Amino acid sequence: MQNLELKKETASNWFRTLRDDFCRAFQELDNSTFKRKKWNHKGSGGGEMSIMKGDVFEKVGVNISTVSGQFSEEYRNKIKGTKNSPNYWASGISLVAHMNSPKVPAFHFNTRFLVTGDTWFGGGADMTPTFVNKEDTRLFHNKLEQACNTHSKKYYPEFKKQCDEYFYLPHRKEARGEGGIFFDHLNTGDWEKDFEFIKDVGRKTLEATTSIVKKHMNKDWSIEEKEEQLIKRGRYVEFNLLWDRGTLFGLKTGGSTEAILMSMPPSVKWS
Repeated sequence: MQNLELKKETASNWFRTLRDDFCRAFQELDNSTFKRKKWNHKGSGGGEMSIMKGDVFEKVGVNISTVSGQFSEEYRNKIKGTKNSPNYWASGISLVAHMNSPKVPAFHFNTRFLVTGDTWFGGGADMTPTFVNKEDTRLFHNKLEQACNTHSKKYYPEFKKQCDEYFYLPHRKEARGEGGIFFDHLNTGDWEKDFEFIKDVGRKTLEATTSIVKKHMNKDWSIEEKEEQLIKRGRYVEFNLLWDRGTLFGLKTGGSTEAILMSMPPSVKWS
């Protein structure tokens, strides 16, 4: 696929299709409905938030966006491919799920396609349980490893390591959760191959999250366990506000503040 505009359209359409797949699957689990809200970008384009608050999902957001504009001089030198021009185009999907039950982990997933003077894919998926269940960790990682191994045996160990390094709170000296995969600047020179990998990561993340939610969503839990969950969410908030590059990118490029902060849990405590 040589035409850049066609690549943009193809990627953007996939993110929308995957958004619909996630929303459909989560609605079936919760017997509730997503509410959608569109927003406009200060440059060009915009996005659509999909938020559901139900019995299983205390708050889950699945956002898509396709935007373009110019990076500020301050931020431009931090982004690949901007030496000759500050122009950018970006499209992606971002999901964050905070669960009512402390027995069910929180999930995060995103994939994106960026165009500056260069083009690349980025993204990943990770899981943050309040109470670690090694079977869940194995299932989650196995699904992501399947997505990786279809394309390269090198992907999973490399992207798992990058996830462990990225989702780390240096001020706490602890990991945010049980990890997953994280990658950026993926461009092998074969756009179709890279795009198929992006699609597989989305599909396998959907399989993993729905399986784990189904396994635990009807289990009893105590007030004490809920308190632990609220404290664990504090780590999530700290990471996203202090260290997350996606949060910074959105704020620096004129994205919707409401959509950017969709990742915040509905309630949280610090001990």
